[in-house]
Amino acid sequence: MNSAPRRAADTARALALAAALAPLLVAVPAVPAAANAPADSAVTAAASARPPSAVVTALTEARLAGEGILRWFGLKIYEARLWIGAEGLEPARFASKPFALDLRYSRSLKGDSIARTSHEEIERLGFGDPGRRDAWLEAMRGIFPDVREGDRITGVNRPGRGVSFYRNDRSIGSIDDPEFAPAFFAIWLDPRTIAPGLREQLLARIDARPGAPR
Repeated sequence: MNSAPRRAADTARALALAAALAPLLVAVPAVPAAANAPADSAVTAAASARPPSAVVTALTEARLAGEGILRWFGLKIYEARLWIGAEGLEPARFASKPFALDLRYSRSLKGDSIARTSHEEIERLGFGDPGRRDAWLEAMRGIFPDVREGDRITGVNRPGRGVSFYRNDRSIGSIDDPEFAPAFFAIWLDPRTIAPGLREQLLARIDARPGAPR
């Protein structure tokens, strides 16, 4: 691809990401950052040293597959970490294995906005019929809390069962529908994600079988 089409593609991707994330920027009262808060690199290194307790409980031999930061035109939205267990993960069939996606938020966001944006992305990716997507939206609205800077939301994939959610390692609910898990986690792990760079980082240290599609 020559430079002009590449720039056009990058611009289109950035605009798509901006459109998807715009509803998230509905702030609740901000929490001041700690005076001596560590830099991004130090936070990442410290958090990567061991999995959160919710992940340890959910996964056997939990280990970090990859991590990255989602930014919106320079604004840091959250740090994302993908934890996998002893069974590993196949990127092309990610919902078939247990794993956990942990998001540490860097700004205050409304839970309803997080649910609505997740619904919009699930619809864009073509998962579920309208009735099922509406049911998922209502379930997510009932689970996702408003988050403040430093809060973590962890989603645990339970193959064939659904997704369990945790806020700062405390259970906040589950969506017990096996079709919801691939739809929800596709927002980050499907090749059609609007954040392909983040997807690549999340899968950076995964043990995929030779030739498995990334």
